[in-house]
Amino acid sequence: METNWTQALQPLFQQYGKRKHPLDYQNRYQLVVMVILSAQDSDKHINELAPDIFAAYPTINSLSHATEADLQHHIGSVRNWGNKAKWLVKLAQTVGVDENIPRTMDQLTKLPGLGRKSANVIIRESGDEAEGVIVDLHVLRVAPRLGLAAEADAAKPEKIEKQIMAAVPKEYWNEAGMAISFLGRELCRPTNPKCEVCPMNTICQYYKSLKH
Repeated sequence: METNWTQALQPLFQQYGKRKHPLDYQNRYQLVVMVILSAQDSDKHINELAPDIFAAYPTINSLSHATEADLQHHIGSVRNWGNKAKWLVKLAQTVGVDENIPRTMDQLTKLPGLGRKSANVIIRESGDEAEGVIVDLHVLRVAPRLGLAAEADAAKPEKIEKQIMAAVPKEYWNEAGMAISFLGRELCRPTNPKCEVCPMNTICQYYKSLKH
């Protein structure tokens, strides 16, 4: 029997729905910068650097005048900082002022350093209408475990995203990816997942496989 995912995901939405992203941003400008910096790095690390970065560059306009060498001083410890510095300066010069930060998938993904995952995070955190589902490393692991996406696609973000979008109504897209991500961060870890206390264990394919 096919799973009704809208119903099946309700316990997850109750536990994690509407919870703010772990990046500790204060406005959309900070959110965009921190999302770019956090790719292949940890949210915790970027949160530690953020106060220093935004004291130096409080607006997109101030960031547009920075050089890559200026930014190295603030983000030199970030993974792939050289490319990220280039992207941030170019993005700031393209956007100009904070109010002009785009609000749609199409416009966001045209900016340097922003792919679908990053754009989905920005759209969700901005309270804008979802155009996709956040698929980060946690979602790549957890969605196939739950049975919400095919195990064979566990390394293909866009395929996993399409499967979640097909299984869940659009009104839940913003919350679905983030809730699954929180589940992956807190309970559904790569090793020794805490299945016994997981709100999804009644429908989880991985948990069922453990019991047989």
